[in-house]
Amino acid sequence: MYRHCKLGLVLLFLVASVGAPSALHSAESQATAIAIHGGAGTIRRENLTPEAEARLVAKLTEAVTAGHKLLLNGASSLDAVVTAIQILEASPLFNAGVGAVYTWDEKHELDASLMVGHTLQAGAVAGVRTVQSPIALAREVMLHSSHVLLAGRGAEAFAVSRGLPQISNETFSTPTRLQQLQRAKARENAGLSHSLADRVGTVGAVALDRHGGLAAGTSTGGMTAKRWGRVGDSPLIGAGTYADNRSCAVSATGHGEYFIRYNVAANICARVRFGGEDITTAAQAVIQGELLEAGGTGGVIALDPAGNIAMPFNTPGM
Repeated sequence: MYRHCKLGLVLLFLVASVGAPSALHSAESQATAIAIHGGAGTIRRENLTPEAEARLVAKLTEAVTAGHKLLLNGASSLDAVVTAIQILEASPLFNAGVGAVYTWDEKHELDASLMVGHTLQAGAVAGVRTVQSPIALAREVMLHSSHVLLAGRGAEAFAVSRGLPQISNETFSTPTRLQQLQRAKARENAGLSHSLADRVGTVGAVALDRHGGLAAGTSTGGMTAKRWGRVGDSPLIGAGTYADNRSCAVSATGHGEYFIRYNVAANICARVRFGGEDITTAAQAVIQGELLEAGGTGGVIALDPAGNIAMPFNTPGM
């Protein structure tokens, strides 16, 4: 479903279920929940053709339904998050995987991260160019290495060692993103800043499984026309992604430099855990308060252990 708000269009996909424990699940079975986002920025419903809106809704629905189905069948929140994000990574509609934005030198450098709330394990990759699914590689880093964040060629070498599919960097190219790069270069050459539309479009998911486990994940192509190996908030645990069963799970989207400086994802969870705030109050305080006052734009999806979901954003749409 989608809903409107005073800032524009919100594409909102939330699915939750409550059921009695079955023979397949332990007595600790509880509600399940999943929320996904396809990026915050200048999306407005009046600027979407019916066909474009239908494509967005269909792909988001496909992703959240696939994740929710896994949760209903007893899968972990980690499985649900990875599955939902991989569907979005494979679509040219989003700035992640296929459809990722271009760097200044007309390449694609992809970032992703994952975190699970019951152990605080996390995995992330930054600046990868030949990995088909960055979120899948982030999972491999979390589960099969002693590290949290791998970058560039080293991350790609690790992907090969784990048997993940390798593809040409050109596979991520789309005409729309090339046009965005050309506009961004023209603006920079004219002494203007990049437009908001060319800065955002990250995808992410948060989920709660039947055993009370939270997970969060984020995947992105980063910022259009980025240079010098720039890395944003998406692969940084605490900035773009965070999950802790004692508080919440968060996936962020927006102007990464601000999300890094204000440690947005972890900040929200700290407000819940240590400040006693509910998920909505905490998320609003950071996105509509601290971040906005500093000039930072974007939004988050946040989920607590009871299945409550908050999706604040301070951009025209999300």
